Amino acid sequence: MATIKENQLEKESMKRDFYHLIINGEKVNSSNGETIKTFNPATGELIAEVAKASKEDAEKAVEAARNSFDHGKWKLYPIGRRAQVLNKIAGIMRSRFNELVELEMLDTGKSLHAAQGQVSQAIEDFEFYAGAIVGHRGTVNNVPGQFHNYTEKEPVGVCAQIIPWNYPLMMAAWKIAPAIAVGCSVIVKPASLTPLTAIILGEICLEAGVPAGVVNVIPGSGAEVGNFLVEHPRVNKVAFTGSTPIGKDIMGRASETLKRVTLELGGKSPSLVFEDADIDAAVDGSLFGIFYNSGQSCEARSRLYVHEDIYDEFMNKFVEKAKKLQMGNPFDKGTHVGAIIDQAQLETIDGYVQSAKKEGAAILVGGNVAKPEGYENGFWYEPTIIANVNHDMKAVTDEIFGPVVVVMKFKDEKEAIRLANDTEFGLGSAVWSKDGARATRVANQIQAGIVMVNCPFSAFPGTPFGGYKQSGFGRELCIETLDLYTETKSILSYYGSRPLNPFGL
Repeated sequence: MATIKENQLEKESMKRDFYHLIINGEKVNSSNGETIKTFNPATGELIAEVAKASKEDAEKAVEAARNSFDHGKWKLYPIGRRAQVLNKIAGIMRSRFNELVELEMLDTGKSLHAAQGQVSQAIEDFEFYAGAIVGHRGTVNNVPGQFHNYTEKEPVGVCAQIIPWNYPLMMAAWKIAPAIAVGCSVIVKPASLTPLTAIILGEICLEAGVPAGVVNVIPGSGAEVGNFLVEHPRVNKVAFTGSTPIGKDIMGRASETLKRVTLELGGKSPSLVFEDADIDAAVDGSLFGIFYNSGQSCEARSRLYVHEDIYDEFMNKFVEKAKKLQMGNPFDKGTHVGAIIDQAQLETIDGYVQSAKKEGAAILVGGNVAKPEGYENGFWYEPTIIANVNHDMKAVTDEIFGPVVVVMKFKDEKEAIRLANDTEFGLGSAVWSKDGARATRVANQIQAGIVMVNCPFSAFPGTPFGGYKQSGFGRELCIETLDLYTETKSILSYYGSRPLNPFGL
């Protein structure tokens, strides 16, 4: 197994100069010869070139997926056999763990500890669904005498899966694993900025025994290839993770063919720290909640509300610890905050911070583009804490998608809940309190798909992940996800001794 070394970027066996599309079990070039260049956000250096799919390539992928579903054997495999293949995928990924971690870091600029955690979960996703599919079955229902009704779960068909750039491998696993577990065929379109590990995952699926055409991976333009897949009449379902505006557009396009749709969209998640909270735990958890993955997380707890009685004590500790967060070499185990994905996102983040300054907010920590020593050509932003804000400011209402948190006081439980719910989003949230009754009360009133109580972690395989309101719909990472990739067929039989004659003729 390869070893990741600190203070230098190791060129491992998984990294190469060119990556192909995967269509119908083969690694192929794009039909028009176009490529995408992918860069390391930490350094700005070119990593590799990737074949860029066109509409023609997308059509080939749809045909391959359609043929594998309609005429192939994957959906006919016994559940136990599909489970074995999913476990083999996980086993191959585990054997190449350090290589996957390194490639994910090179492609995204994220820190070592972040990449290790995300690759671990991607592996566990396949193991989870290998087990979950065994218990996924239909039901026998109560009906009048001499009738028998049962249901079967059938795969929905060909699924287009559109992956974001912030968690490239983990999001690909979240979508591929449940879909193929139930017998679907998939076309994965990874983000153009971060396609490498999704391509490798497609290759691993083939190595593990997934038949040709069941998993296809086609990096390309969202406006061209993504929309083509969403609108394609032979695609049965779309699963998308990304921004709310694009999610709305996808929903509209998919409606033309009445596709099944799962959307995991933006967030502006609140974290509520009550006066009886363990302050040190709340400080540490709040740091992780916003600065993990450089704040480039849909459920990042980017709105922090602290009870007025402990506000000063909490903020003193929060600010001091934020100042200690380290940026720089992502391969250094001491690095806490990785790079921003690209220059455009860096400018977006800084734009929100500057707008908050102009509106009278106070920057307690950070607030600037960063240039870590040795990484001056990369894209970095200082961990930033903004106070003296209100709910009319864009930095408070909009998803910034960077290492920026806004902080406000609250006076009581009622106000905390009102502030938490004063948003168009509803993905994540956190509650910090030693009072179990209060924590339960507040959690039940927060309008969000995930509530983290005295905990900074939002998802493990088996825990439903998804949003309320404009954060989307559908749940991923859980047993219920299998239902999103299946149709429920009801079969009603009559077994009476006399023929039925409803009209009495």
